[in-house]
Formats: sequence, structure tokens, C-alpha cells
Amino acid sequence: MLKRFTVPDCPVEITLMMVGDRWKILIVRELLTGTKRFGQLKKGLTGISQKVLTDHLRIMAENGLVNRKVYAEVPPRVEYSLTALGQSLTTILDAMGQWGEEFKKNLWGNNFCGK
Repeated sequence: MLKRFTVPDCPVEITLMMVGDRWKILIVRELLTGTKRFGQLKKGLTGISQKVLTDHLRIMAENGLVNRKVYAEVPPRVEYSLTALGQSLTTILDAMGQWGEEFKKNLWGNNFCGK
């Protein structure tokens, strides 16, 4: 969990600390549809390395965004899901999606891509 003295005063900066990385926000996007195993997450995140995904999931679990459930099976099975705090990021992702759609319309409508 983040230590009190490391949390900035600015709420926007806090949000960026938690999910302001390309992969973290995409991990949240993948988990919004439900619980996933590591391989399912990796498959849905084209270009992410196993190490980066592992590190990000660990950090997100420590910060209370992701649940990590380990099943005592052979071979071991691990599932990831969003906590209630992680689920609360839905509105942020929805807003980002809407903004991205508007940007695409404006970009292509103004011929920025040479189309």
C-alpha cells in the first residue's frame, strides 16, 4: 500500500501514480470484463512483456486495485480481478474512451492522417 508520506497533495497526481501508465490502465480495462488468469491478461495486452505484466500486477495488488487469488493446485492457478477500488476506475476509462472517440472523429474529419 502507498505510504502516507509518499502520497502527493494533488488528487490528479495521485490518480496518475495509481494508473498513469499505459499498461496499468490497459490492465484495468482487461479486468473490467471479469476475472482473468495471467495468460488471458497477457494475450489481451499485445506487446507487454511477462516481467512488466508481473510487476504491474504486483504493484496494483499492493495498492489495492487488483485482487490476486492463488489456488493450491498442481500446477498452481492464479486469478486476477479488480477490487471495489479498481472497479471505481470505470468512470475514468469511460471518459477516456469518449474522449478518444471524439479525438478520432476530429482527427480524421480534419484530414490529419492524410486520408
